[in-house]
Amino acid sequence: MAAPSVSVVVVSHGRPESLMWCLSALAGQAYEPYEIVVVADLAACAYVSESHFAGRLKLVPFEEQNIAAARNKGVAEAAGEIIAFVDDDAAAEPLWLRNLVAGFGLPEVVCAGGYVRGRNGISFQWTARQVDETGHATPLAAVGDRPFVPEVPAGRAVKTEGTNMAVRRDVLVALGGFDEGFHFFLDETDLNLRLAQAHHKTALCPSAEVHHAYRASTRRMADRTVTDLFDVGASTVLLLRKFGLPLGPRCEEMRDEQTSRLADQVSRGLLNQTAATLVLESLEAGFDAGKTRDFGQYADGLHQPPPFLGFRPDRSGHVTLSGRWRQRAKLRHAAARMAKDGATVSLYLFSLGTRFHHVRFDEAGYWEQAGGQFGKAQRDEPLFRLTAFESRVKREQNRVKLARG
Repeated sequence: MAAPSVSVVVVSHGRPESLMWCLSALAGQAYEPYEIVVVADLAACAYVSESHFAGRLKLVPFEEQNIAAARNKGVAEAAGEIIAFVDDDAAAEPLWLRNLVAGFGLPEVVCAGGYVRGRNGISFQWTARQVDETGHATPLAAVGDRPFVPEVPAGRAVKTEGTNMAVRRDVLVALGGFDEGFHFFLDETDLNLRLAQAHHKTALCPSAEVHHAYRASTRRMADRTVTDLFDVGASTVLLLRKFGLPLGPRCEEMRDEQTSRLADQVSRGLLNQTAATLVLESLEAGFDAGKTRDFGQYADGLHQPPPFLGFRPDRSGHVTLSGRWRQRAKLRHAAARMAKDGATVSLYLFSLGTRFHHVRFDEAGYWEQAGGQFGKAQRDEPLFRLTAFESRVKREQNRVKLARG
């Protein structure tokens, strides 16, 4: 039985370098058939048009800073049976699409979500969660690596992350796509809740992994320092109004959450108190804007996309390189050359010591893990574990094999 066709939609604004990094990871997907749809500002479109991706993907110019509307533009161009979404500051593991699509093999599943690793490339930022109609998310119990369909109470939905999710095209179009009232934040949560209200099933796929890099934006700095909460406030109030809930309790909870978060950033010298006060004022301004903003803004013209534009991956197979940290320049050069020649490459660089491990994807097309030979990778491991070099390489290969192959 042929695998379903997949359209991968990437929305980008003001981050062309990050977009190219994201696209480089997508170019190593071990899945067929898939196409890539990029919805981006004019500068980023020019960046892509002058790269080796020119003519290989669908490019949609879009200047408005409204992620829900941008995603709908992508849906309108996406011809796949399944539409997957990943953000421009995320790198998808090579088996991401294969593992994400596996969720649709479960009975009645129309939506699937994967797990998201944080900036160190090892610790999880988001795993299995459920969300209620206030937008508050809480953990779900999850066992094993196989796709599963969680059972959640009425009034809640299985939470998928906008940077790692997929929906059957016909269902998404029937629902009107994303609600464009959510300019940023909670647009995927609103979709999750609408899917649950329609009694559609959502699967979670633990081995469908992306790495979220937290690139700088108009709302945060590269070190995750918050600079603006307007859209967070506006979307929160919009969601409450849409589902007929009182504004006060959740807004007060968010004030407390963000006040504590900003106080921590001030204490660490990331913000001064004046800047923190301005950020909190932006949250209040967002609350006010959300009281009058319209919801239920669904897109027209989603039904007849242009023909499917199959993407031919740049890389396949899998090669492992390993060596000492002092050899990093030589090994990185070799990894980049192998990736250019068409291989999926994992590079392991170990020093003699107990440094914590970090994983990163390099735009040249290879995955790198660096740290101490005796140090810990997963954060629940011991600080020191005596092991031979070859054994350590094998252990790390086994840790990533479900996501990378």
